[in-house]
Amino acid sequence: MAENEFPTEGVALTFLLVISDMERSRHFFRDVLGATVYREYGGTSCVLNFQGNWLLLVTGGGPTRDKPTVTFAPPTDPDTVSHELTIRVPDCQASYEILKARGANFLTPPVDWGGEIRCFFRDPDGNLLEISEAK
Repeated sequence: MAENEFPTEGVALTFLLVISDMERSRHFFRDVLGATVYREYGGTSCVLNFQGNWLLLVTGGGPTRDKPTVTFAPPTDPDTVSHELTIRVPDCQASYEILKARGANFLTPPVDWGGEIRCFFRDPDGNLLEISEAK
């Protein structure tokens, strides 16, 4: 096994977002961003396929036997961020216009930083998302 390989084969990465309202978040990720619903579990979790990646939406919850000190909760302050989803796009301005028309609320229009053009928006719970175009 090479140094940069994961210890087992068949690995897939899923990014988990804690949300407060499943219907509202499913609508946002499916209808605004274009994700496909793969599977849902009891109204508390929804697995989405988004641009060939797995995204798991889960409602908050308290500790469990396998995470006895961990509570899952949506962001309490949308201006304090510990993670974000960055979506690399070929045309930031065009993507901004399409997503804005679908209901995405952007912090600002796209900003040109020289090496990239980017702008940020939030999901219904305040999780930060970015669209970015490399130049």
